[in-house]
Amino acid sequence: MLKGKKFQKGVVLFTILLLPSILYLVLTTGEHLFDRLPIIGPRKAVTVVNEEGKTEVDTLYHTIPDFELTDQNGKPFGSDDLEGKIYVANFFFTSCPSICPTMTFHMGELQKHFNLYPEVHLLSFTVDPERDSAEALMQYAHENRADTNMWTFLTGNKDSIYQLAFKGFFVNAMEDELAPGGFLHSEYFVLVDKHGRIRSGRDKDGNIRSVYDGTKVKHLKALKEDMKVLIREYRMELKENNKFKEDGEI
Repeated sequence: MLKGKKFQKGVVLFTILLLPSILYLVLTTGEHLFDRLPIIGPRKAVTVVNEEGKTEVDTLYHTIPDFELTDQNGKPFGSDDLEGKIYVANFFFTSCPSICPTMTFHMGELQKHFNLYPEVHLLSFTVDPERDSAEALMQYAHENRADTNMWTFLTGNKDSIYQLAFKGFFVNAMEDELAPGGFLHSEYFVLVDKHGRIRSGRDKDGNIRSVYDGTKVKHLKALKEDMKVLIREYRMELKENNKFKEDGEI
């Protein structure tokens, strides 16, 4: 019995002595504790001149093209408004009779989960801009309890939206008389980092997801976890540049 008590005391003492070292390791090497999400899309090698004036080879990644559309308030909204933001984008239309209600509900779940994180934003692009005016989008936002400070609904030129979907986010968006509601659009959510690059985690088999199915709960759960990883990466960069004062945990 006595030996058991001595052993327990020894374990407690060892833990107390070891704890400062563990904390130091976490605080000084925290940037290495989390996986960084893969960058999605084509890339190419480019030659650049570094700060020391030396030539070196760097990697140029695909980024979302600059855009400017109209938000639910009837005001211009575009790439400049997303500077320094991590965001999730999807394509929908307000009269969609099939997958859009589920996608919108799941975007709402992301809003609830990340509403205290100013670096996170949500974007929903309509694929039916002729009917989805700013007023229609505002009504839709209101009906779905969207916080339009965090979640922006966009309309504008149809061709511009479709090209942005295809060439920027790599998802489908087009008119199709055979599709429910007359429009064919992707069910995917796309995660974009603050540099405009598409990011994604891996599935249980180690395969890169690339995008997340906005109609499936398991994909929504994975997206939430991957967003947390990206937020940690974002905050670590700001800490290194002394631009972020942590006010809470993720």
